[in-house]
This record gives sequence, C-alpha cells and structure tokens, in this order.
Amino acid sequence: MATFRLQGSRVLAVDMTGDAVKAKNGSMVAYDGQMAFKKMTGGGEGIRGMVTRRVTGEQMTVMEVKGHGTCWFADRATEINLVRLQGDKLYVEASNLLCTDAGLRTGTSFTGLRGASQGNGLFTTTVEGTGQAAIVSDGPAVVLRVSRQYPLTVDPGAYIAHQGDVRQSFQSGVTFRTLMGEGGGEAFQIRFEGDGLVYVQPSERTTIAGDV
Repeated sequence: MATFRLQGSRVLAVDMTGDAVKAKNGSMVAYDGQMAFKKMTGGGEGIRGMVTRRVTGEQMTVMEVKGHGTCWFADRATEINLVRLQGDKLYVEASNLLCTDAGLRTGTSFTGLRGASQGNGLFTTTVEGTGQAAIVSDGPAVVLRVSRQYPLTVDPGAYIAHQGDVRQSFQSGVTFRTLMGEGGGEAFQIRFEGDGLVYVQPSERTTIAGDV
C-alpha cells in the first residue's frame, strides 16, 4: 500500500513501490523514479456512477498513478488533510477529494437538498474501504466530533466531508450574520446526529439556498 505523508500543509507526497493511487487530474506537481499516469473518468465506479454522471451532468476527472518512487500532489495551494479509513466510508464533496489509495472504492451517494443548498448537485462522492485519502480545504480544516449527546449543526458552505455512523438532515434557520443584521433572508443548515467526525473549512463556498 502506498504511503501518504504531508510536506508542509499544501503538498502531499506519496511513496510507491509498485503501488497505485487515484488522484485529481492535473494535481501532480513532481515525481521521482518511474511513474505511469492513466486518465480515468471518475464520479463513481460501476453502473451507478455512470448513471449518476448522465443524470447530473457531473464529470469528475481523475488519474491513476502507478510506479516506483515518490509522487507529489497539490491543488491550487489549498490545505491538505489526511484521512485514514478502517473499513468505513467517507462522504466528501468531489471538488475536495485530492487523492486515494487505489484499493479504496469510490462511488456516489444521494444528498438531496443538502447538495442543492451547496450548489454541488444532488450527489456526493463516497470513499470506502481500508487505506488513506487526502482531502483539500480552503484554509486548515477543522475536525469536529459528533456524539449522540451532542448533535452538530454546520453551515453548508463550510462543509467538506464526514465519516462514521452519522445521520444528516437539512433544516432552515438563521445565521449569526442574520442576527447581526447582515443577512438578507432565510438561511439553511446541515444537522448531524450520531457518532462520527465532520470536516469543515474556515471559508464558505458560494451557496444557492439562502444567505449562509
């Protein structure tokens, strides 16, 4: 299995000894040794992924990198966060997924109104199995714990990913900016319940479901 390690906070180094990884197309910035690159069409593996791409028009392009040596990846100087999976599933926005072990299975999951509120469509990417994944964030990501005693409410524009036995629901409410008189209308939030982790970034992407 390939070894993931960070060099600084914005460059991912992956050491490979005949292993393979899947990475966002165009994210390779350097490599040594011998590497082979193959372009793949992502957005989910198998028939379901194909159907999802046709229904939503989503086209996530990834590449497979295989070889002996070290390959370095980066994406627009964004911060990189390593996630280790132990047979569980990671839900992550496609634009925030940088690199995964080739043995991890990728797919799609229906998000409904949550995805629509973020402007990301009705589906999100899933990564499942045992291995490592690298996700990117606009600024250092914050990892927040969700417990059965303490549910978590997140601004859709700051959400990146989540993992664990977590249920999510879509709710309307007000933001701090609304309370301060800076909001212009109804806002929407994501509520997480259960037991797991939620990754958020300290920067809000543009959303389409209200002033969030």
